[in-house]
Formats: sequence, structure tokens, C-alpha cells
Amino acid sequence: MNKAVEIEHLNVTYGGDGEQLVAVKDVSLEVREGELVTIIGPSGCGKSTLLHAVGGLIKPTSGTIRVGGKPLEKPDPRTAAFVFQEYSLLPWKTVVENVAIGLKFEGVDRATRREAALEHLRIMGLEEFADKRPGQLSGGMQQRVAVARALVMQPRLVLMDEPFGALDEQTRMRIGSEISRVFTLEARSAMFVTHSLDEAVFLADRIIMMSARPGTIVEEIVVDEPRPRSREFMQTKTFIDIRSHLFASLEPPAREDDALYR
Repeated sequence: MNKAVEIEHLNVTYGGDGEQLVAVKDVSLEVREGELVTIIGPSGCGKSTLLHAVGGLIKPTSGTIRVGGKPLEKPDPRTAAFVFQEYSLLPWKTVVENVAIGLKFEGVDRATRREAALEHLRIMGLEEFADKRPGQLSGGMQQRVAVARALVMQPRLVLMDEPFGALDEQTRMRIGSEISRVFTLEARSAMFVTHSLDEAVFLADRIIMMSARPGTIVEEIVVDEPRPRSREFMQTKTFIDIRSHLFASLEPPAREDDALYR
């Protein structure tokens, strides 16, 4: 299977000649075409830094990143498109205009970009809201618009940084199911940062667990279950065992003074 992303010995350090902070240390990782990889780890472990480096928003201190076999040189929504927790929709534009805005910047004519935007809104189940303003949509619907805006660029890779973190658990799992269906249908490659263990297991073909800072990869777990998955998967032994393992692995070690509060 072809590789969508190849990361080799990636290091990211913040700071100059004075005090330096090593955010990501010696990370090597591959993501195959059509694979959805979730990334978990303690807060501040470098998950988002890794994602931003892969998307060209942060220049690595050392190491290499190749997307589609080509060295990453700069941010390019055709190469890697981001979906952030903040929807970043333009409130004065309609939903379809928001989805099409990347194509507009590329000089695509109005009729073509509207047709492409409508098709992706149709895929996300939002076609009937095309001419509404973002403020007329719920938070979950706005996030689906943000996903459609990323997908309309036909990126080689989708980078999702806690995209559903501001939503309630039921809404985020419902949208997660929809995202899984769409990504499976389009054989889309994705790296998905999350703090939710349920989300990590439910969505992923493979889970990457990172250590506390400096962030390194400490474990990779394959979720051997076809996508898209139904909610019933969350009741299976496979799901429960993997989630339990992740929870135990991420539990911080007990401190000596914890005994005072037992």
C-alpha cells in the first residue's frame, strides 16, 4: 500500500540560544493511503506540534517529512488540509461560500467552485443549508462545514486537531461516525489528534500513543475492525480492551503524597 505520509527522526525544539523546549523528539511514523491514524497522549506532549509540522505550519528543527513521496516545503491545502477545533468560518459569507473559499483563492471560476462545494456539502448531509450563514447552524453542523471546506480541496492528507473538542460527547460521536463514513468512502488519509479515548478507538485504523514532553512515540495499536463502524462496536470486547489499555497506559504514576488522601 502506498504511503501518504513518511516522517523520519522528526525533532521540534522551541526557543533560541537561551532556554529551549523540546516538544517532539525523534518521531518516525508512516501513514498509508486511506488510513486514519489517531494520536493521543498527555496534555503538552507535542501532539499538535507534530500535526502542525506535518502540515507545514511549523518548521522542524531536524528530520524529514514527505507527503505523497515528496518533501514537505510549505503549507498547501492540496497536500494537507487542516480541520481545527475552532471552525474559523467567515460569518458574513454563506455556508457554500465558506466551503468554496480555498478554491476561490486558487482562481477556480465561480460556477465550478460552487458545484464542488455543493457536492461536498451533499456528502456531509448539509446541502439544504448551503445558502444559510454559519451563525444559523449548530456547532456540530458548523464543524461539518469546516470538514467539507477541507475535503473540497481534494487534499492528499487531512489533519484534524481536536476538531470535536468543543462539542458534547453524543454530538462528537455522531459526527465522528459521519466522518468515518465519508473518509472510508473517499479512501481519505488522515491524522487525528484527540484527548477522547472513545474517539481514538472508534475512528482509528491505528492509534499512536505519545509520551509526556518531550513527545516520543511509545506505542502503536492496530484497531482491526473494518470502517465505517457502527455504535455497536463500542460494546465489543475489542473496543473495551483497547480503551482499557489506553486508559491504563495514560494514567500518571502515583506520587508518594497521594497516600495522604486515601
